[in-house]
Amino acid sequence: MPRIVCLLPFFLLPALGACLLHAESPSGGRQLQVNPRTGLDTHDGITQPVKTIARGVRLAQPGDTLHLAPGIYHESLDLSLKMGEPDNPITVDGHGAVLDGSEPVRAAEWESLGQGLYRKIKIIPSMNPAVVGRWFFLWNGRMNHMGRTSKGPSAALKKPGDLMNDEWTYVAEEDAFYLKLPEGQDLDTANIRYPARSNGVVLAGKGAHVTVRNVTSTHVWNDGFNVHGAQRSLRFENIAAIECGDDGFSAHEDAQCEIDGFISMGNSTGLCDVGESVTHYRNVFIKDCIGHDVFFIGLDHSLENAVVESSASSAFSFDGGRLPEGKNANLRVKNLHLRRTGDGIKEIRLGSRGKFKADRCTFEGLNITATPGASVRFQSSVVTGTRKPNIVIWANTIWTGGTNVYDIAGLRLDKATFTASTFSEFQKLVFSETDSRWDAASTAPASIGADPAVLAKLRRE
Repeated sequence: MPRIVCLLPFFLLPALGACLLHAESPSGGRQLQVNPRTGLDTHDGITQPVKTIARGVRLAQPGDTLHLAPGIYHESLDLSLKMGEPDNPITVDGHGAVLDGSEPVRAAEWESLGQGLYRKIKIIPSMNPAVVGRWFFLWNGRMNHMGRTSKGPSAALKKPGDLMNDEWTYVAEEDAFYLKLPEGQDLDTANIRYPARSNGVVLAGKGAHVTVRNVTSTHVWNDGFNVHGAQRSLRFENIAAIECGDDGFSAHEDAQCEIDGFISMGNSTGLCDVGESVTHYRNVFIKDCIGHDVFFIGLDHSLENAVVESSASSAFSFDGGRLPEGKNANLRVKNLHLRRTGDGIKEIRLGSRGKFKADRCTFEGLNITATPGASVRFQSSVVTGTRKPNIVIWANTIWTGGTNVYDIAGLRLDKATFTASTFSEFQKLVFSETDSRWDAASTAPASIGADPAVLAKLRRE
C-alpha cells in the first residue's frame, strides 16, 4: 500500500462533514453511489452501488450527485464531455476519497539483469520526453525523482551501469526503465510503485456545470486536476493534490474554473494555468513544490486567502506574453502570504502584457521583478524578509501603489536606484505610493499585509 501524505486537510473536515449530511443534492437529482468493495457495475447505482468511478460517471446526468465511498481508488475521475445544466449541475462528492495513480512494481513483469539491476520495456504505452520529465518512482512510499522535475532544473538521466542502489533511469532507445536494488534484495519486497495514470481528475473537450468536491489526487505522473478544452462553470471544492509529477491544478485553453479550498503539496508545480483559461482560487495552501510554486500564464486569474510556503526552484510567475496578440493577462491576489522557505532568495516575476494587482498581501523573502510591458499595483501590502529582498522595475513598466511597507535591501527603476533615504524620489517618479514607506515590516499596522487571523486555518506548520 502506498504512503498517502494526507487525504483532506484538517481545516476542510467540517465542510466534509456537512457534505456527508446532505441526503439530497440541491437540484433534487438522483443520488448515485460508487463503492469498490460492495458495488457491481451491473447495478443501477441508486438502489445498489456500482463498483467503479467510470461506471458512475457514465450514469450521471444533469442534477445528479455521484457519491464516492471514502477510501483509496486506483482509477482516475474522468469527467470529459459531461454536461450539467445551470440549475442542475453534475456533482461528484468524494467524501474524502483518494485517487491514487500508482501501481506496484512486480518482479514477474521486470527482467533481472543480475547484481540488483532490473529492466522493464514499455512501462506505459505513451512514453515520451515530456512524460519522462515528470516521472518518478515511489520507494517505500517516498518519491524518487532522481533530481528531475517538470518546469524546473533536471539532472541528466544516468546510464544503467552508473546507477547506485535505490536509483532508476530511462533509456529512450529501448523505451526501458531500469531499477537498481542492493544485490540480493527481492524486487517484490522492495515496495516500489510507479505512476501508471496520467491525471487524477480529468475534464477534456467540451463540458459545463460540473462540481467536484472532497477529493484528493496523488501519485499521477502529470496533474492532480487536469482541465482542457471549452469548459464552463466548473467548480471545485475542498480538493487536494499531493505528490503529482507535474501540476497540482492546471487549466488549459479557455477553461473556466472556480476553486474554493485547495491543498497542493509535493507537486512539481503547485498550480499552473495556461492558454486563455479563467481561474479563481480561494482558500489555498501550497507547500513543498519542486519546479514552480505558482505559475499563471492564462487570461484571467485571482487568488484570495492563500498561503504559499515557497521552496520550488521558481517561486511565482505571471506573464501574458503567451496570449494571442491583442490580449492581456489579469491576476488579482488578495490576502496572500507568500513566504520563501527553501534555500536561497527567489523571485516573484511579473511579465509582459500582464496586469497584476496585490491587495493586503505579505511577500517574504522574495525579490520582485516587473519586466517591460507589465502593469503592477501593490496596495496595503508588505515586502520583507530575513534576507532583505530587492525590487527591480524595468523600463516601460507601469508601477502604482499605496499604503505599502517596503522592508527591502534595494529598489531599482530602470537605471535609477533608490534607498530608504531617497524613496521620496521614487514616489515622485511613479506618481504614486505617496502614503507608502520604506520601513521595518514590524512597523506595519494590522491593516497592512496578509491577515493572519484569516490565514491561520490554512496553515499546516
